[in-house]
Amino acid sequence: MPTNLSLFSVNAILIISTDDRSRILTRYYSAPHAPLSSTSHPGANPYPSVKEQKAFEKGLLEKTNKQTSDVILYDGRVVVFKMEGDVMLYVVGGGDENEIMLFGVVLALRDALAILLKNSTDKRTLVENYDLVSLAIDEIIDDGIILETDPVVVASRVSKPPAQDITSVKNIDLSEQGLLNAWEFGKLKLAERMRQL
Repeated sequence: MPTNLSLFSVNAILIISTDDRSRILTRYYSAPHAPLSSTSHPGANPYPSVKEQKAFEKGLLEKTNKQTSDVILYDGRVVVFKMEGDVMLYVVGGGDENEIMLFGVVLALRDALAILLKNSTDKRTLVENYDLVSLAIDEIIDDGIILETDPVVVASRVSKPPAQDITSVKNIDLSEQGLLNAWEFGKLKLAERMRQL
């Protein structure tokens, strides 16, 4: 008999420093629609407290420092990981989860961060650009459900506009004539777009 099918596939995503073993960013997910009768369902968060999470992360870091592969089974969970500079990127799924799909997630995260941070994926850069890192993870995974694995799409949704494209506030004419000019310009552009359709 087939098991319950669910889009929920990621239990946790972790970014941990290898130098001082500190957490840079960690997200643990629970299935959004858990069965009411069971507390040990497949999507349940096995590490509900910070103490348990840190113990899991410490053991995971110790085990993966010695590994040459990118996929391991640790604590009954499939863990895929990549080392970038002085940080480890982890994606943790259930024991019966597809490791190729999880590996696609860790590669998407690695490549999106490389695009966003200009190939400088180290602890200092990640901490300085925490907002971009957090948004990139949110674009890839939402409540344990994989949304996007194309790093270019993720980076384009997250990235800040280039500084030269931002109009200087000093050059904006806020007088009555300037606002009328802006109104006329907007009407002209709208009319052009309507004619194109």
